[in-house]
Amino acid sequence: MQIELTAADGHRFGAYQVGPSDAKRALVLVQEIFGVNSHIRRVCDSFAAEGFAVIAPALFDRAERGAELGYGPEDRQRGMALRKQVPDDGAMADIAASAAALPAGARHGIIGYCWGGTLAWWGATRSTGFVAAVGYYGGGIAGTRTEVPNCPVQLHFGEKDGGIPLTDVDSIREAQPGVEIFVYGGAGHGFACDDRDSFDPASTELARSRTRDFLNRHLPA
Repeated sequence: MQIELTAADGHRFGAYQVGPSDAKRALVLVQEIFGVNSHIRRVCDSFAAEGFAVIAPALFDRAERGAELGYGPEDRQRGMALRKQVPDDGAMADIAASAAALPAGARHGIIGYCWGGTLAWWGATRSTGFVAAVGYYGGGIAGTRTEVPNCPVQLHFGEKDGGIPLTDVDSIREAQPGVEIFVYGGAGHGFACDDRDSFDPASTELARSRTRDFLNRHLPA
């Protein structure tokens, strides 16, 4: 269901909430640069079906309320423009407010995709509210690779990602030997999104299996 939350700076924003209210494990699920669209809601639903309470904050509400985009070239350009209007601190404040709205008795994790992959990394390094973090193809991780995570982290990248060269992945691996990092042969950016042309079912299935095992270890049911 759609809810409204308030960040510490007073900003009010929408969010998609799903899953049991008495869940023992919970996730903040962070969007791509396309908003909390139908794909992100389906991903939330899939985690909820496994017993997670999930909240996906509408980070674009700081720039344009209710923005939901598809995956065409014009959508990408618009998404990039909207993302530039959302300050990093503002996005992190919305993530913190979302975490606070999760069931209090649950163990809290964070997972994100694309822009959200970077924000999930920052959720691990710039806050202490999560016990596990998972990031998929976060383009900003390499630039902040020396930040110290406060919880276990797992990262996923595509070998053929045009925006994240393998040299970036190698630099993250070198800076963070304690982080689980996986590269998927032949996969491009956004390989885990079934609405994208770059969708790679085999890589997605493997990544999701690894994600599930990681979350089961750190956020047991």
